Parts: sequence; C-alpha cells; structure tokens
Amino acid sequence: MSQQPQGGDTRNLIVTVVLSMAVFVVWFWLFPPTDKPKPDAAAPQKQEATVPGAPGAAAAPAFQHVPREAALAAEGPRVVIDTPAVDGSIRLKGARFDDLKLKRYRTAIEKDAPEITLLEPVGVVNPYYAEFGWTAEPGANVALPGADTEWRLASGDTLSPGKPVVLEWDNGQGLVFRRTINIDADYMLTIDDSVENRGGQPVKLFPYGAIVRGGVPFFHPIWVVHQGMVGVMNGTLHEKDHTEIVEEGARIDSQETTGGWLGFTDHYWLTALAPAQNEPVTATFRAANQGGWERFQADFVYKTAREIAPGASAGVTHNFFAGAKVVSLVDRYAEAGIQRFDMAVDWGWFFFLTKPIFLVMDWLYGLVGNFGVAILLLTVMLKALFFPLANKSYESMAKMKKIQPEMLALRERWKDDAPKLQQEMMALYRREKVNPVSGCLPLLLQIPVFFSLYKVLYVTIEMRHAPFFGWIQDLSAHDPTSVFNLFGLLPFAVPAYLMLGAWPLINGMVMWVQMKMNPPAPDPIQQRMFGLMPFIFMFMLASFPAGLVIYWAWNGFLSLAQQYTIMRRMKAEIHLFDNLKASWPFRLFFGRPGA
Repeated sequence: MSQQPQGGDTRNLIVTVVLSMAVFVVWFWLFPPTDKPKPDAAAPQKQEATVPGAPGAAAAPAFQHVPREAALAAEGPRVVIDTPAVDGSIRLKGARFDDLKLKRYRTAIEKDAPEITLLEPVGVVNPYYAEFGWTAEPGANVALPGADTEWRLASGDTLSPGKPVVLEWDNGQGLVFRRTINIDADYMLTIDDSVENRGGQPVKLFPYGAIVRGGVPFFHPIWVVHQGMVGVMNGTLHEKDHTEIVEEGARIDSQETTGGWLGFTDHYWLTALAPAQNEPVTATFRAANQGGWERFQADFVYKTAREIAPGASAGVTHNFFAGAKVVSLVDRYAEAGIQRFDMAVDWGWFFFLTKPIFLVMDWLYGLVGNFGVAILLLTVMLKALFFPLANKSYESMAKMKKIQPEMLALRERWKDDAPKLQQEMMALYRREKVNPVSGCLPLLLQIPVFFSLYKVLYVTIEMRHAPFFGWIQDLSAHDPTSVFNLFGLLPFAVPAYLMLGAWPLINGMVMWVQMKMNPPAPDPIQQRMFGLMPFIFMFMLASFPAGLVIYWAWNGFLSLAQQYTIMRRMKAEIHLFDNLKASWPFRLFFGRPGA
C-alpha cells in the first residue's frame, strides 16, 4: 500500500496553495489586464484654459484640433533641436518647448516604427509643452514676456550639445530679456534667464517655470507604476494621478521647497522642472476644467525676487528634463545636484529589493548582452544565495516523508483523542527534528523576488522591447504566441483572453511535475484541487510579462532539481514517476499503465 501524506504534510500543501492563490488573486485585483479607450481624435477640444494665479498662463479661445505638422507650422519660425537623443524644435513665439521626439525609442518593436513623441504643440488633441519666464508683484506695471511674445534669435541656429542658442526680447520699456539654452547629449536642457535694466527705474521680478499638459492622456492602467504628476519637495516624493487632481480642485499640493523638482511622469517618459537647488521656490500642481477639457500644470515660482537696478542685470539658471527614465541617467543627474532625481523611477515600497535586483540584472546584461539570459543567471544567483535555507526546508520535507508511517500509526491509535494526537505528533516532530511548516519556505522566499522582478520588468525602460530568443522579442510584454492557433500555424488571430503562450505552458508543465514529486493527497477533493493548480497558474501567468514567466519556469525547474537531489540524498521515497503515470494527462495520451 502506498503511503499518503498526512497531518503536517497535508497542511503544508494546503498552506502553500492558499498562499499562492492569494498572491495571484491580489495581483489581478491590483493590476487588472484591461485597457482604457483612447480619446476620440475627432472631438473638438478646448485649449489653454486660464488657471488663476498660474504664472504665464493666458486664455485662448476654443479650437478645432489640427494635424501635428500643421500646428507646428501655424505659429511662425522655430529653432531646430538636433542631438543624438532627441529632435524637435523651439517655438520662438513664447520661447516654448513644444516639439520633441525621442530618437532612441520607437512606438513598436519594428525598426521602421515612428519615434516616440513627447512634447506636442498647441492645436493638437493633447498639447504638452514647457515655458519659462518672469512675473512681477501684483499691481506692477511691467511688460513681461508671455505666450505671445515674439523672441528674436540672437545667436545660434540649431540647438545641439555644445552649441547653445540665445533668444532676446526687448519690452520697449528699458528691459532686455535674454535666454541662453543648452542641451546635453541626453535629455537635460539648461535655461539661463537674465534681465538687463536699461531704464531709469529699478524693477523686481520673480522667475518661474511651468509644464502644461492638455487633456487626460491615455494610459494603460498599470497600477504597479505611477503615471501622472510627480515631484520631490523638501526631500519627499509627491505623486498625484490625473483623477486625484481633478477631484481635489484647481490648486493642489502647493509647497515651499528648497531643492527638488516636479513635472509629469508616464510609464517610461518624464518631463521635469528643476529650479536652482539652493533657492526657495513655491512648487504647485494645478488642474482646471474648461468645457469638459482638462488642463494640468506643474510650475514653480521663486520666493526671492531679482531686484534689478538701472544699469544692472540679474539672472537665474534652471533645468528642464524631457526624455526617457533611464536608470543610470536619472542617477547621474541626482549625483550632479538635482535633489533625489533618482526617484523619478518608481521603484515602489520595496525599493530596497527592486533597485538592487535591477542593478544586478543590468550588470549581468553588460556581460551577456541579453536581458533574458540575465534573468536566468539572476535566478541561479538567488538560488545560490538562499540555498542554505531552501536546502534545510527540503531536507525537512524529506524527513516528513520518512516519518509518515509513524504519523499514520499515531493517527490510527489516537483518532478519538485529538489533544493526545496533537501532543504525540509534536513529540514526534521534536524527536525527528522536523519542522512541519518548512515546506512553505521556498514559496515565501520567492514571493518578494517575484514582486520585485515584476516591478523591474514593468517600470524600467531598459526592459522595454528587450528581446530574449526566438519568438520573445519583448520581455516586458506577454508571450505573443497561443496554443489555440497552434502557436501561429493556423491563420487566425486569437482573442486576448485566449492568449496562452509557449512559456506559460512550459511553466505549467514544470509546476505539474514538481507537484507530482509528492504522493497524492488522501482526500479526492484535495487531489483534484492540487491537480488543477498548474493549469490555473498557467492561464494566470499568460498575461504577465514574458520575462517574469521565464523566471518562474526556470526557478521552478531549479527547485525541482534541488528537491529531487535532496530527497535522493535523504533516501526519502520519491513518487514522481508513479504519480506521473497515474495522472490523467498521461492516461489520456498513453493509456493506463500496464494496459
């Protein structure tokens, strides 16, 4: 008669299943695989709504949107931006940054896919731009540059690294405004603003910067990464999504801060204003609604005015980031002096695990040149790191199997005396040095790594469009194949809910074999539940990033090999092959054993 798992062994299995199911249920509740509908491009939009108290904001009439190229050409001359990382232009009218594309990133995996467009001009459905300027005290009669100011290109013709452009504007009242714009080889612009007073009266001016975003942008609802307004104020990270801002009102989270930055973050892209880090500013997130059209704004105003005497000049330097949230890049800008700019990447609550995991993966990628292989090597490293603990756990599980005859005897002897049975079982565990809950440890060790790796795959731009081998060309997306069209052999597309790729299948098979390592549960209901678990997980993981499924499958295979080796060493009975032969998939394809 074959031995059956009893007592603590069965409890371990049940606890493991419950914990696993809880993880995935919570995960799908937090991160549902649904998409929001894209905005209707044909609908008329309101533009440039006035935000009370916002520096530089000016009202504009409602308009019918136009194509992007027409919007760029509509408002006069521009200064070309051309760097290894970006291309675009600056609108001389208003000296506005409203045209920027990212050369290194495309909208899809295909090489001929369009470049990512970050900044958009007024006139399109969802404008997105940045402005800088000066504001005066209430009641001051000073002509200041605004959204309609026609700046003159004083020097330079194309903005590129090492080749700045200089803009000038004379207000006709004795003030000459000068703006020198520099850009590095990546995504950081430096704006040097100065004012020369050629008049006979002193003036007092406050510098400001603002990023404006029109309309609620389309986001995939990925709760694992924040998308919306973001900033560091007084050393603390502040995050607001667009819904929060609309609900809370037109003026939100206005704070005085010295150092820091603020702006808008998308899944992979960021625009951020960084004022002079040694001066106090008032940083504000704003929202306004005009006719159903939302206008969002992140801005700062310096607390200390520039008092400019006749014949004198004064100025200020601030930074504007517009580009991809490359981890090494944002870390470098933080080290260069922008307070906590590294927090632009949303590492989450478990940053102490998430970022180190990424850094190790990135280091491995530098060695092997493939992030998929880096994931496999990372899994081996994690296995080695936790080997002593996992080894102890598997040894305890092997001991549990060896003492099953004694456990069965105790259950039979004390079946009518539960307290005595519990007492004798605990005595048996102590005598044999067995931990009845040790079987849960391997799973519990995997959970934080699983969450951290999921976070890394989703939030880091380095993972975007990172290929593995074969059909996996994007580790951050789900496996694109499906068993329901024979992995592409049949000429029809499979609906999203039927996407069950090769790697989820491989993972399901590994889980199935791993579960068959143990003898079947004595209860038929438990047997059926345990038998369904690999298939349930297989469908659950189908929509997860392929890199995560590869990790889970590879980790399961290594765990299987480790458990098998330890059980052989402990001379514990292994039921793997007998259980595989007795399973319904085996009987379905090969018939009953011995038939």
